[in-house]
Amino acid sequence: MSTDWNSLPTEEFRRLAQKFFADNYPEELRYPKRRLRWDEIREWTMKLASQGWLAPSWPVRHGGMGLSPEKLITFIEEQERHGVARAPDMGIVMVGPLLIQHGSDEQRAHYLPRILSCENIWCQGYSEPNSGSDLASLRTEAIADGDDFIVNGQKTWTTLAQDATHIFLLVRTDASAKKQEGISFLLVDMKSPGITVRPIRNIAGHEDFCEVFFDNVRVPRNQRVGELNKGWTIAKALLGFERIFLGSPKQSQYALARVREVAEQLDLFDDAVFVDRYTQLALDVADLGTLYGRFVEQVKRGETLGPDVSMLKIFATETYSRLANLLVEIAGSSGGTPGDIDLERGQIDVLTTFYNARPATIYGGSNEIQRNILASSVLQLPV
Repeated sequence: MSTDWNSLPTEEFRRLAQKFFADNYPEELRYPKRRLRWDEIREWTMKLASQGWLAPSWPVRHGGMGLSPEKLITFIEEQERHGVARAPDMGIVMVGPLLIQHGSDEQRAHYLPRILSCENIWCQGYSEPNSGSDLASLRTEAIADGDDFIVNGQKTWTTLAQDATHIFLLVRTDASAKKQEGISFLLVDMKSPGITVRPIRNIAGHEDFCEVFFDNVRVPRNQRVGELNKGWTIAKALLGFERIFLGSPKQSQYALARVREVAEQLDLFDDAVFVDRYTQLALDVADLGTLYGRFVEQVKRGETLGPDVSMLKIFATETYSRLANLLVEIAGSSGGTPGDIDLERGQIDVLTTFYNARPATIYGGSNEIQRNILASSVLQLPV
């Protein structure tokens, strides 16, 4: 029997979440300096799954917690306060909500339980060389052949593809159509013959992203989600989910906590100029949480997200970037030192946050593109 979490007072739910994270989350994984790989985070993810807490935003009827926007933000806040690492969660935050809204009964019955059991780990096959922010110009093609599609092409910046069992793809199924048309959405098993994964090493020396190559990969036609050549509509829905996720206050809350930690050890709260800057950013983080809650509430009501969700992605990533810059600045001469730096009451890594903030305004659609979307689709300005 599932628990009606939304019937609990928010503070009682917060205390339950705090206790669960404190009692169960591995101490050595708190506040990781990099994105953890599946073998590192698997045990914790399985514990969340056994608790029934893996999919907090999914409806209860599909195995989720069914949290209201207020409870969901509380859940995220407590994860962040405890330093809980992000697991490979494309199945939870993107594929699951997509199938719940657009998938067939058979697809939901097959994939949703496997996402919740962690049997299926998903990655996203959207971006391509020369088709990143202008995603509709993608060139990876899928040609119908009997009961299959034959897929050829390349995806890039595919997060943790080396750990994934499945990938969801945007592919071109009608080369003669306009670029926003003729695109279909496929679900693909990563064990399919013809798939090659090549990790990309980033500036910090980590391999969070990959290139994925498709060489005559056969994909059953029943793995298409939605109508043929209508995948762009689904893609836009998923981009909305992604921008909600990228607009989460979690990263900024983390960075704000690190700024506060360094500032306390350096007695910077005695400096009125620093206090002013810190307060402005703290208020931005609070406002970000409120804005995030507004869009989450739309999703919970089953409403289609509008183009205005782009402002959430802009606000979140630029707030995070400003906090990362401030963190490096207040660390002084140690701000450019990789790894832990010594402070009076311990050590802290400031440069990793700065590294992580660099691509944040680019992935998920660059902020320049997001501003164009707001200008043309929300403000109705010529662009």
